[in-house]
Amino acid sequence: MAKRILIVDDDRLMRRSLSFNLEQAGYWVRSASSAEDALEVLRGTEVDLVLLDIGLPGMDGLDAVRKIKQDYNLPVIFLTARRRELDEVVGLELGADDYVTKPFDVDVLLARIKAVLRRTSLPVPSLDQETLLIAGDIEINAGSHTVEVSGEKINLAPREFDLLKVLVREPDKVLAVDDLLMRVWGPEYIGQPQVVYVHIRWLREKIESEPNKPERIITVRGKGYKFVPQEAA
Repeated sequence: MAKRILIVDDDRLMRRSLSFNLEQAGYWVRSASSAEDALEVLRGTEVDLVLLDIGLPGMDGLDAVRKIKQDYNLPVIFLTARRRELDEVVGLELGADDYVTKPFDVDVLLARIKAVLRRTSLPVPSLDQETLLIAGDIEINAGSHTVEVSGEKINLAPREFDLLKVLVREPDKVLAVDDLLMRVWGPEYIGQPQVVYVHIRWLREKIESEPNKPERIITVRGKGYKFVPQEAA
């Protein structure tokens, strides 16, 4: 059965072009010109993924993604024409699964859609498959998706959680940036090292007592990053 995609964009030509290309790629497509119309579609239609423009009239995409995640828990890819730094766009931390900057190549968008659908359709581990990772004063429960640092619960965004889990699983081992991209984001992101740089910075802000002088996530210049366990105080 074809995956169902909802396009939300106030540009009529963009909606028509995207709809055509997605249908040619085998997707079932609906579209809406506003966030309000999109929420109305979602109330009566089953959808697998939402392509959401940030700069919408009325309720903008930033408010809309909160509603979509809260009410429907659907994967969302932002479409943005805003020329911001990468960490500002990705750093919205509102639950969006990815973003594509306009103008974009349709093949790039299709690859991103496939990657997000693949990630979000992976089965959730059952309780007997829960993995408890402990390294120094950090404890990661992959089953309940929780992290504690020195006994204090830390809230991590999904990709931050995945990145920390990969690092903690191999303490003291240097992991190359492309290796981290492949494991956490997938092959579509190879060649975009800034994605890792930004997420490493966010992680340090949350788990390091002095993010500018990290003790847990160490940069190995020219090589990558390694996780160094710290004993609990």
